[in-house]
Formats: sequence, C-alpha cells, structure tokens
Amino acid sequence: MLATALLKEVFAFHLNDVSLPPGIDVLDPFRNENAAQVHDLVTKFHRKFYADNSPRILMLGINPGRFGAGITGICFTDTKRCESELGLPVKGIRTHEPSSDFFYRAVRAAGGPEAFYSRVYVQALCPLGFTRMGPKGSPVNLNYYDDPALQEAITPVVTSWINKLIATGLRTDVMACIGTGKNLAFLKKLNDRHGFFRRIIALEHPRFVMQYRYKRLDEYAAKYAETSLL
Repeated sequence: MLATALLKEVFAFHLNDVSLPPGIDVLDPFRNENAAQVHDLVTKFHRKFYADNSPRILMLGINPGRFGAGITGICFTDTKRCESELGLPVKGIRTHEPSSDFFYRAVRAAGGPEAFYSRVYVQALCPLGFTRMGPKGSPVNLNYYDDPALQEAITPVVTSWINKLIATGLRTDVMACIGTGKNLAFLKKLNDRHGFFRRIIALEHPRFVMQYRYKRLDEYAAKYAETSLL
C-alpha cells in the first residue's frame, strides 16, 4: 500500500547528520512537544488518502514554515484546513497560514481532497523546515535556498529523499515544482544531474499568489487542478 511506503520515508527523514551553518535551527514537528499528535495526524492523512497503489504525480514545495507543515506535518496544511478540509481534528494548536488558504482553493478546484490526493502526492524538497533569529529576537522562517551554505549542506540528503519518494511508486514521467524561482532552479539542477523526472511543470507558490496575484486566485488554482489531471 502506498500509504505504508510513504509513511516509512516521512517518519524516517532527519537531518541529524547534516552540519548546518551557525545560527540555523531545524523546524521538526515530528520531534517536538507536539510530536505524538503530529505523528497521528500524518498517519491518518496518509491512510485516508493513500490506501491504494495508484501512482501519483509528485508536487514538491520548498520546506515547511512555522504555521503550516511545520506544525501539522502535512504540506501546505495549517490546523484550520486540517480540520475543515481534511476532517482531521487538531487539539490545542491553532494556526492560520495564507499559503494553506490558497492551496485548498486549488484542491477544491480539482474536485476536493479525495479527488486531488487520488492523483497527487504533495511534499517538500526538504520535508523539515529551518528558522533563524529575526531582528526582533524571535525565530523567523528560512527557505533552504536563502543561505547558500545551507543549500549545499542539505543537497545530498535531498537527493536521497527524492530517490526514496520515487521508489514508493510515484510517477517519474512528470512532476510539479511548487515555486517558479529558486526552488525550480535548484530542482532542475538536481534533475539534470540525476534524471529523476522526464518533465517538470512549474507552479506559482501559494504564498506568491496570495501576496502578489490575489485578484487572479481562481486562475492559479485552476492551473494546479489542471496539473493534477496530467
């Protein structure tokens, strides 16, 4: 069953052997104070939507943020959407993430969670997130490509991660990169070197859409939906 294979890889992923640049911390919802609930949520999510062996298109985002997958363990899913869209109750944690708002508009445009996830598996190029201290003394999100030394440090682990995802039975004829800038450039470079996928489709990142293309939400949601049908 696909769910079993995916869960094995998701729960096994770690960055323990990676030497991170100074001042950068790992955002790991599977090994923090809410780890037991996150483990339960992620398990229920996979068993609900991946309890078969049908091949899916892989959609790869950047890395989790503090209010989405960095809390729930489910990509582009804050606690609000976890409950309202996926039917998975969350206890004691409440987050709202604009990227999750857009993402589930796209999921609904594709026919809803059952239809969308029957065709697509969504993950991150690096499934654990990163933070560093901001100017106000509190942690802020960090994308892996924002620090060249960080990107270089995680490249071997990311390469292995993609290979392991593919080995679960995901499609390699086509995939979608969530992010049309640096995430796409990095993925294409890896793909040129390792030949993971025959075709890569670029999708605008939900955060970019919410911040800069809000009046065109339906257009971008439709693009996600169309990609899920390939």
